[in-house]
Amino acid sequence: MEVEIEKLDHYGRGITRVADKICFVENALPNEVVEIEIIKEHKKYIEAKTTKIIKPSEDRITPPCPYYEKCGGCNLEHISFLKENEFKEEKVKEIIEKFAKTNKNIVKDIVYDEPYHYRNKVTLHQINNKLGFYEKKTNNIIPIKECLLLNKELNKYLKNIKSKNNEIILKIGNKTNEILDSTKNKKNIISYIGSKKYRLSEKSFFQVNSVITEKLYNNIKDEIIKNNSKNVLDLYCGTGTIGIYISDNVDKVLGIESCKEAIEDANYNKKLNNCNNITFKLGKVEDLTKDLTKDYDTVIVDPPRNGLDKKVTNKLLEILPKTIIYVSCDPITLARDLSILKEKFNIKYIRPYNMFPRTYHVENICILNKKLMSKDDK
Repeated sequence: MEVEIEKLDHYGRGITRVADKICFVENALPNEVVEIEIIKEHKKYIEAKTTKIIKPSEDRITPPCPYYEKCGGCNLEHISFLKENEFKEEKVKEIIEKFAKTNKNIVKDIVYDEPYHYRNKVTLHQINNKLGFYEKKTNNIIPIKECLLLNKELNKYLKNIKSKNNEIILKIGNKTNEILDSTKNKKNIISYIGSKKYRLSEKSFFQVNSVITEKLYNNIKDEIIKNNSKNVLDLYCGTGTIGIYISDNVDKVLGIESCKEAIEDANYNKKLNNCNNITFKLGKVEDLTKDLTKDYDTVIVDPPRNGLDKKVTNKLLEILPKTIIYVSCDPITLARDLSILKEKFNIKYIRPYNMFPRTYHVENICILNKKLMSKDDK
């Protein structure tokens, strides 16, 4: 079946119509004419894949990765990096306008760097001596010799892995090049963001793209300085990376995190960086709302993909900090939370960061300032 592609959906798939149904087409770009094969037909939509490109887009490139057709790790290797960044910026604008009911012009230009060799972490799977990544939508293993998204030193390391474990996690320290291998006894490494250093364990969360992370954290620090923030809540703080990064510029920080190993690392990192004005607390943010008080003028939130718990959103609307700095890995849950928070906060801007090049994922930072209330509102 021959079709013309109208646009991309938020997952980087081409969109067309087949038999009055919307059809999502893998490996297709806007304005292309392609031959497709239907993979699955649902009640309201169809999934298909491209079998032949009849009229290619000028934005199409040949994927440099030999595993791209089968591996589920990347989605956008067939599109130029320039167009990838345009796609992500436009995607955030569309989502914010649709789900947050907010003017898309509050979304600033996307921040990006190199498209390859940026990842400082990888999870490999091994079945029947095949070491690699899962094939798209299956548990079949695609054996790999190298991954173009991976830090070059990690690529060298994975070629010599002898372990028979079903799952192998590798991490590499920014600047230190120390490697954490989940199959060995060396369970911690030191990594840097800017001038701050952090201990990482196997389970603790740490952003995978060191260059973009530093740019994003500098954005946060700039806002902290600009707003003259004094007392800061750092919610979903992980290993304390953001709180420690801004600690020199504020009076005190309280970080809350639910992962025990991450809190252990955070307390170690506090000593590592001689931070005497930061405290970390173990627990789910939604269970510790009593710690979210009006004493804090600034709240930083970096929640998991499903966004803020309703208890947390309600508490923020109650304590009304001067500034909320929201770091999000999912623009849809960000937009959902903003649609609630905008009742009492002005959205200053949203800035997308291409933290995960060659995939459809996009990181965002959103700055919210408390609205000036009238006497009747107080």
